[in-house]
Amino acid sequence: MKAVVCKALGPPEGLSVEEVPSPRPGPAQVRVAVAAAGVNFPDTLVIQGKYQLKPALPFTPGAEFAGVVQEVGSEVRHLAPGDPVVGFAGWGAFAEEAVAEGTHVLRLPPGLDPVVAACFAMAYGTSWHALQDRAHLQPGETLLVLGAAGGVGLAAVELGKQLGARVIAAASSAEKLAVCRRQGADELVDYGQAGWRDAVKALVGQRGVDVVYDAVGGAWAEPALRLMAWNGRYLVVGFAGGEIPRVPLNLPLLKGYSIVGVYWGEMAARQPREHQANMAALFGRLARGELRPLISARYPLARAGEALRAILDRKVTGKVALLVK
Repeated sequence: MKAVVCKALGPPEGLSVEEVPSPRPGPAQVRVAVAAAGVNFPDTLVIQGKYQLKPALPFTPGAEFAGVVQEVGSEVRHLAPGDPVVGFAGWGAFAEEAVAEGTHVLRLPPGLDPVVAACFAMAYGTSWHALQDRAHLQPGETLLVLGAAGGVGLAAVELGKQLGARVIAAASSAEKLAVCRRQGADELVDYGQAGWRDAVKALVGQRGVDVVYDAVGGAWAEPALRLMAWNGRYLVVGFAGGEIPRVPLNLPLLKGYSIVGVYWGEMAARQPREHQANMAALFGRLARGELRPLISARYPLARAGEALRAILDRKVTGKVALLVK
């Protein structure tokens, strides 16, 4: 089979597409013929050795995929060969076949486009877990989304609106903010401009922001921390800005707010029943047309490095798909 191969840690330009042996599933695993794979910011970190999970070299990157089951392990009961599925593998998805734990593979509802499905689970799963499970976002609260035009950010904008929040989308250009508006954002703030914190403060007044969804980190974190409301929740989702910020701990002390970590992949591994329930609810909403994922670009498998480079260079809005079949 053909697969993208990372032989040495580094930039996307070092990846190659090669013929490799088909993977074999273990007793609790599933082998899937991949139709499409989602491309995510963590994939860019994995190939550089900057992510918390570090596969042994050589390896195939790619965390999420959709396709058709080819083989199931002896302990897998909920799937059979021929089932259309979506799955999460950590790595290995940028290939014609992928193996994943059976608990991380779900049958697709009838009629769903596998390309859309392949780009859905990680962004919407992360944002649903963040807003619903970790922040307990309530109707009428204010949600500030940093990095709102990216994959998880746009999902947070859309889900935040569905949960009844007033959503303030913060992104780095007018073009990206226009995308956020189309996804339902109530207010727009360009955080590429000086004084963006004052712009948010003018929108929320003395009350502040109930929930901050931070997928960026870096220099944007501390200004956002200073915008928090009493009993607010600051969600640490990722560090697309490239720097892990240092937090002045007097800020949460003075306003009584919480800094809450969001690690969707680990939650899925530790709490498989809750994860599967979340995924079933989200894919149900997708099948009913209640959610509108944005896929801004589609690349063939041979151009996986270009897709990853576009994400690293912040040229992507929404999600990017790799078309395998």
